[in-house]
Amino acid sequence: MRRSRTGPEIRMLRMADLTLDLARRHVERAGRPVALQPREFRLLAYLMMHPGQVVTRTMLLEAVWDYQFDPQTNVIDVQVSRLRRKLDAGGAPTLIHTLRGVGYRLAQIDDNGGGSGEGDAPSTGAPWQ
Repeated sequence: MRRSRTGPEIRMLRMADLTLDLARRHVERAGRPVALQPREFRLLAYLMMHPGQVVTRTMLLEAVWDYQFDPQTNVIDVQVSRLRRKLDAGGAPTLIHTLRGVGYRLAQIDDNGGGSGEGDAPSTGAPWQ
């Protein structure tokens, strides 16, 4: 028995000048391609599906690593650091923010120190298309 889909399939995710194409597995920042490893792609996709929300280490372990690692490991920190380095190349503003002792948040921070809060849509509109 096949289940029918209940909503439209999400193909593109956007946050500020960052675009992720789920179907083509392609990422661009400010119009330039960003080469990501499969795990980095899954991590970024998960963060982009939860824009402005705090994503805990446990949530990431469940969604991206399928509980394959001890929650005390630094594998998440290392992967987020690598992902940040790739996304922020060329002086682009940081989109992945660390909330010490809590987790991470993907948000565009404006010049006043504000940004997309939990439940707020990113400044470019809906994160998906």
